[in-house]
Amino acid sequence: MHELFATEEAGQRHPELLAAARRAGVPVSTVTERAAAGLSETVTPQGLVAVCDPVDVRLSSALAGRPRLVAVLVGVSDPGNAGTVLRVADAAGADAVIFAGDAVDPHNGKCVRATTGSLFHLPVVRGRDVDAVFHACRAAGLRLVAADGHAETDLDAAEEFGDLLRPTAWVFGSEAHGLPAEVLGAVDEVVRVPLYGAAESLNLATAAAVCLYTSARAQRRG
Repeated sequence: MHELFATEEAGQRHPELLAAARRAGVPVSTVTERAAAGLSETVTPQGLVAVCDPVDVRLSSALAGRPRLVAVLVGVSDPGNAGTVLRVADAAGADAVIFAGDAVDPHNGKCVRATTGSLFHLPVVRGRDVDAVFHACRAAGLRLVAADGHAETDLDAAEEFGDLLRPTAWVFGSEAHGLPAEVLGAVDEVVRVPLYGAAESLNLATAAAVCLYTSARAQRRG
């Protein structure tokens, strides 16, 4: 953190945060409500805005130490969806989240807010080259499994056959377009989340939650 801005009201609500910043040598400035609104990019700002370094790390560092569960977002452009998947991955105990291809910047304001703090809990990587990301995942011992609504194999079968016991990198695409054919052809397995009701599909964050938690449960039981 390089600098902290706080309204008078926010400073009264969170004096411990301001005190901690000052102890760490971070400059703290009091600003008006209007200034805080302009800095925070939100309709109802909380009155605290910090200037921080980006939290993304190198791909090699994120995949060091033999990870067991990783989420890879390929071309996911919606910041709310991307941030929610990052939050889900954190909750499921994933070791890293990788934003691959033309994915949204994980530091996008809406994406950061959607993570509700999970952005700071696990390694976050940005990798433009999808092939390089896949190569690094395989080199780290991860099996690439893509989620696609049209796959022949469903998640129940993958779990029953023990496919999810192995270290897994789940690959998710954008909600609007899914994963392109070249990506589906490059992974080790493609599965779909079974739909038991009349719904035609699940949104990205919900599908990611089901897939990641199914893997996490299988690995913990195994």
